Amino acid sequence: MEERFDVLNEWGEFTGEIATRKECHEKGLWHRAVYAFIINDKKEILLQKRSATKKQWPNKWDVTIGGHVLSGEFGRQALIRETKEELGLDITDNDIKYLVGSISVDTNKDIINKHFNECYLITKEIDISEIILQKEEVSKVKFFTKDEILNMIDNDYKDITKKIGPWNFLEKILNNYLK
Repeated sequence: MEERFDVLNEWGEFTGEIATRKECHEKGLWHRAVYAFIINDKKEILLQKRSATKKQWPNKWDVTIGGHVLSGEFGRQALIRETKEELGLDITDNDIKYLVGSISVDTNKDIINKHFNECYLITKEIDISEIILQKEEVSKVKFFTKDEILNMIDNDYKDITKKIGPWNFLEKILNNYLK
């Protein structure tokens, strides 16, 4: 069954409509998304490499966890669900720190993504060997240092998705909180 999302207006208010992923992306309907970065005690950031079969940004490094908020779901619930689906990891509400909300519009081929995003930070020790990848979404995970990520951003998003908003937020986290 195809995922169904709450449709929002341009101010982020619920319209009362529900649409499928396909309808949202074909018609450019506003809907909600979440993403998070996992950072360990060594101040390394866990990123996921998108699978080769993804329509957008195949084989590019991306945020640790990300996805759409299903109809009737809260952002934190979506993040917990996505973490389990994509990485096989169990996180709780106590592991999650809300950082910022934003909007993004991305048009790529036949997909018009209009998102109201929620950005979260998870500070947790993760053993990569315990991660179970959702192969259709994620091909690999790896911890990166602050310098490695800043270098990719500074070099026109080399090897990473061109999701400028999330990378800008991560850059602020790295430069202001992880000195």
